[in-house]
Amino acid sequence: MFLSVFDMFKVGVGPSSSHTMGPMVAGARFLDFLRAQPFNVHGVKASLHGSLAFTGVGHATDRATILGLAGFLPDTYDAEKAEAELERLRKEKVIHVDGLPPLAFDPKTDIVFDYGPNLPGHANGMVISGLDAQGDTIVEETYYSVGGGFVLTASELEQGKDTDDGPAVPFPFKSAKEMLDMAAESGLTIAQMKQKNETSRRRVNELDQGVSRIWQVMNDCIDRGLTTDGILPGGLNVKRRAKGIHDELMAERGLNMVAPHVANDWMAAYAMAVNEENAAGGQVVTAPTNGAAGVMPAVVRYWLDHVPGAVSSKIPEFLLTAAAIGGLIKYNASISGAECGCQAEVGSASAMAAAGLCAVMGGTPEQIENAAEIALEHHLGMTCDPVRGLVQVPCIERNGLGAIKAVSAASLALRGDGTHLVPLDAAIETMRQTGNDMHAKYKETSLGGLAVNVPNC
Repeated sequence: MFLSVFDMFKVGVGPSSSHTMGPMVAGARFLDFLRAQPFNVHGVKASLHGSLAFTGVGHATDRATILGLAGFLPDTYDAEKAEAELERLRKEKVIHVDGLPPLAFDPKTDIVFDYGPNLPGHANGMVISGLDAQGDTIVEETYYSVGGGFVLTASELEQGKDTDDGPAVPFPFKSAKEMLDMAAESGLTIAQMKQKNETSRRRVNELDQGVSRIWQVMNDCIDRGLTTDGILPGGLNVKRRAKGIHDELMAERGLNMVAPHVANDWMAAYAMAVNEENAAGGQVVTAPTNGAAGVMPAVVRYWLDHVPGAVSSKIPEFLLTAAAIGGLIKYNASISGAECGCQAEVGSASAMAAAGLCAVMGGTPEQIENAAEIALEHHLGMTCDPVRGLVQVPCIERNGLGAIKAVSAASLALRGDGTHLVPLDAAIETMRQTGNDMHAKYKETSLGGLAVNVPNC
């Protein structure tokens, strides 16, 4: 089992990794699919199913699908060019991309929200079709956006969870127990094992540059969020709060009367800054998803700015450790809110951040595994019920609390020797089972919970 650090941390665009980035990737993949066909296609259309339909408007899923079919990708997304292309498509109703003839496409009629039963493979399903000159379907493909920007075709999903077909890696741990056993046998840290896995597939300088870019985008996102105020888009009239909180915290710095718990406000401000940027459609890093994108960078920034002895040279150790834990959760359970609720998003992010923080503060592999378990255990059962389908309420504040839990979990683990009752593998399996048992209305459909008990205006 191998999931790269660049699978867990992807540079992309808000507001959602599964509902925005995934459909954009699916649209672009369908273009490649068409390029490989032996016949000409004259037009395209797409239908959105399950959670992609129910919360698609709030997540800009239709917009993302259109842009994907127009050749845009999350990693290289340019907001100005995207707006220009959307305006052109509304007027001309024709897609122009390299390697294909002009494709008829009307954004108003060729994206369909299907509110019927989910597609069989996953709650986040979509079908994209290629049409002949008469408008009849001649080829189609089903895609599933399975969380964190990962996209699988129906056939890929049927092949199983482990679709890695690359060369063997030196430390192929599929569970936390295997990870700890390999660490004990090798004498390496979790980050060192992860680093050796990564460099078995890519050059060292590529890994270093990629990890550096991940943190740079994360940190830039925090800085933008801390200096931007106003009202978030979507109609809920949610006011950005991170800048105001940060301004107050800066004004209080150096005062002797500040309470110790104000440290929590710093973490919350960093996390909320990221998720306000995400809600506004800005550039973020999935960590492991957009809806949970604020937890990891908030904990890294808190460690760098507020913990004595923190040095930026340890950021790769932080991110590689976190990615190892995230890979275990994704492989053995889920990081998708539409599949397992927010326990799979913020819960996973908190576990990853707790593990990373524990690592850079000198934790043993056993203490790191304990930190991740504590953080995940205390998110079990958390629902995903965004008001009006927007990644705003309760998502923005929830990232702040996820960061606070991560720091607390790492601190508790460091106070022990790594021995504990509940293994991380048990917490991951419990999360999977809880997600399976959770009613669909609590899994990113906005049909239950806060989404129906809070006024949508």
